Amino acid sequence: MKTPREKMLRRAQRVRAKLRKQANGRPRLSVVRSSKNIAVQVIDDERGITLAAASTQEKDFRAGKSSGATAEAATQIGKLIAERAVKAGIEEVVFDRGGYIFHGRIKALADAAREGGLKF
Repeated sequence: MKTPREKMLRRAQRVRAKLRKQANGRPRLSVVRSSKNIAVQVIDDERGITLAAASTQEKDFRAGKSSGATAEAATQIGKLIAERAVKAGIEEVVFDRGGYIFHGRIKALADAAREGGLKF
């Protein structure tokens, strides 16, 4: 039997394989979620570099916040990554939810990034 972690990694690989077919040169908006934090990166897979990133573990975000494990925190991170990506000249991305279902914090982050100006 596979462990839950192995199952999640396999789902993430399956999602990314489908995204590679759809990307057409667009950067990937990759989400990593833990029980206490959420982080997101805009990655250019062709060059292998990170173009923009945001996380609930940043000092600026942590000031005055109690937890990074809420939908409100995910919403703020979504707005922050959209702002940083647009500043870097990126408007269209492919959303990589990894092995996570599109629900709760992942959905809140995606909706906030769309409101912030990213198209996916």
